[in-house]
Amino acid sequence: MDAKLQGYIDKLKALHFQEMYENDFFLTWEKTDDEIEAVFTVADALRHMRVNNISTKIFESGLGISLFRDNSTRTRFSFASACNLLGLEVQDLDEKKSQIAHGETVRETANMISFMADVIGIRDDMYIGKGNKYMHDVVNAVTEGNRDGVLEQKPTLVNLQCDIDHPTQCMADMLHIIHEFGGAENLKGKKIAMTWAYSPSYGKPLSVPQGVIGLMTRFGMDVVLAHPEGYDVMPEVEEVARKHAAKSGGSFTKVNSMAEAFRDADIVYPKSWAPFAAMEKRTNLYGEGDFDGIDKLEKELLAENAEHKDWCCTEELMKTTKDGKALYLHCLPADINDVSCKDGEVAASVFDRYRVPLYKQASFKPYIIAAMIFLAKVKDPAATLKKLEERGAARFFQ
Repeated sequence: MDAKLQGYIDKLKALHFQEMYENDFFLTWEKTDDEIEAVFTVADALRHMRVNNISTKIFESGLGISLFRDNSTRTRFSFASACNLLGLEVQDLDEKKSQIAHGETVRETANMISFMADVIGIRDDMYIGKGNKYMHDVVNAVTEGNRDGVLEQKPTLVNLQCDIDHPTQCMADMLHIIHEFGGAENLKGKKIAMTWAYSPSYGKPLSVPQGVIGLMTRFGMDVVLAHPEGYDVMPEVEEVARKHAAKSGGSFTKVNSMAEAFRDADIVYPKSWAPFAAMEKRTNLYGEGDFDGIDKLEKELLAENAEHKDWCCTEELMKTTKDGKALYLHCLPADINDVSCKDGEVAASVFDRYRVPLYKQASFKPYIIAAMIFLAKVKDPAATLKKLEERGAARFFQ
């Protein structure tokens, strides 16, 4: 047995995560500390095995269904990679090509796509109060279908970003941080600045900053949420962050200064998002079919954004971080000054200096998603990892 893989297996055996079996992944704060650690451990184990040319296919057939109601590059391909890593093929559900346009219900769609599906990944992040609810509606439908004998199995649902949380992104971010700092035990007292940054676009989801404060506060870190006045996130997620910080011995604070947030920070995460109140208003306007109102709101928000162009991750700000060497994070794509836009979230020199670490940050996401699926489908993950190694099938025959 490979010593490193055995270490992952031993770690899994010490954790309590049995409720993840035949379950779904909606929000990180619905999972226990052991369940979160189990995802990280399995992700590392799967990556280690792939690097060492060991096949991790646990399926000989089956489908992973992806439904993206918003544009995606990294998450779309990460989901496909994760499914392939475990032996599943991927079929993307294009709602424009389905019967949804003809009034097909959520219950019917969910069952019709799931006859041989083992996992469904959904991104639905644009409308407050809608995305996470839709995911639950899908799970309720396939659970009912399995119970009634329509489906031979209940597909696992993985939240690929909703209106509340972006768990696959934030857990990939966290695993990147854990590796960069040499272990989760080294994160206590580290300061992370989750800050708003200027973007020339409007309506960016709240789920990344909310996911970050909802997850990073579990590790004893000093989490600072910074944004201009009025750019608040969901108050209930802030309350989650406060509770996690109190339990872990860390802290959660809010400031209205990017400079204050960056000062002595070990990690910075400058990212644009729309104000919670504005996103609620936008959702209501769409519900009412008030497209003139939506156009008006967009102009108002773009004008409001333009008042805060100084909220940019510059070299000067980076010098104020811990030893001037804070780890820079972004979920990508970033709005880069004089590259993707005239004024944006980050100076080109900063982004280019951290480009390789940013790509490494993104590389954890396929393994995080694969781990979520693995833990939901495999009754004894430690035993299965051992069997995969003993089977000794090469991923790539040369």
